Amino acid sequence: MPNYRIAWLPGDGIGVEVCQAARTVLDAAGFQAEYLPGDIGWEFWRTEGEALPVRTVHLLKSTDCAFFGAITSKPAKEAARELVSGLQDKGLSYRSPIVRMRQLLDLYVCLRPCKAFPGNPLNYREGIDLAVFRENTEGMYIGVEYPRVPEIFYQQAGMERIPRTAAISLRSITPEGSRRIVKAAFDYAVKNGRRKVTAVHKANVLRATCGVFLEAARQVAGEYPQIAFDEANVDAICMWLLKNPHSYDVIVTTNLFGDILSDLCAQLVGGMGFGYSGNIGERYAVFEPTHGSAPKYAGQDKVNPLATILAAKMMLEWLGEKDKAAAIEQAVAAVVAQGAVRTYDLGGSATTSQMAAAVAAALGR
Repeated sequence: MPNYRIAWLPGDGIGVEVCQAARTVLDAAGFQAEYLPGDIGWEFWRTEGEALPVRTVHLLKSTDCAFFGAITSKPAKEAARELVSGLQDKGLSYRSPIVRMRQLLDLYVCLRPCKAFPGNPLNYREGIDLAVFRENTEGMYIGVEYPRVPEIFYQQAGMERIPRTAAISLRSITPEGSRRIVKAAFDYAVKNGRRKVTAVHKANVLRATCGVFLEAARQVAGEYPQIAFDEANVDAICMWLLKNPHSYDVIVTTNLFGDILSDLCAQLVGGMGFGYSGNIGERYAVFEPTHGSAPKYAGQDKVNPLATILAAKMMLEWLGEKDKAAAIEQAVAAVVAQGAVRTYDLGGSATTSQMAAAVAAALGR
């Protein structure tokens, strides 16, 4: 009998295909689970007005963890029109279901490993092995925005210099939220034999919010004397990651900065075909590739599924299935190193399903 109950959320576009590829590999690894399909994404917004239906929220709360494919988001122009027309205030606008899952389930850690597999022709440099910890529930993603400056803001000193027609997004950073994401990064460093944690911020300009984050980071760092600690401005580290990527090990930062930096780090090791993450809380987690739904490729059996397969590997690690997780990572490494099966982004012509079959076959060697 299956040991686990997994909420299975393929979503939109290529999400269906890459999730099927992950199932191929999970089955080949001998992982036993009950996969419970859930409704999520753009098509449910179009037909029901809700991208994360209540029934799916109930499903999440009744399972051990969730596996998520990809979704199509509402175009930015339409979202902006909704905000200006006041639909967001009435709860009628499109809201990202992955952001909502993170907040509803308090999945405060977004962990994005970025590892260069030997033989990957897209590696920026060989030997890169980074882990990005992104705070996942606060910062610029709390969803508090105004299409124009509220009148109450003008009661505060100095606000009159802001044009009344300005749009405003609020950023919320708490000491508690900062402390727990930094602690998660240090705990990961200790557990995985990492040498250094770097806190990324912009406290020289965003003095209040980044100041809170940086103060918490320094306090937590003092509790881990065995791990080196340094700090970097977000703009500077973008430059230094390109110049000296091997100088960094574990990076921890706020929500928006983490979103940006993790994509940069993913490109260092092959791009979105290798980008995956875990959204992790105290009792629940959602695992996903970090690419989008790529509607133009949907149904073509074309895209690289390795990010999704590696997300499945990460799910097994979180569930405690260490041996199966390690076997999947070794199989991915073997397929990449051999180079006989490559999807279009890697310069080959293999299909999504062929790549999955190759990884599955490597598990049996």
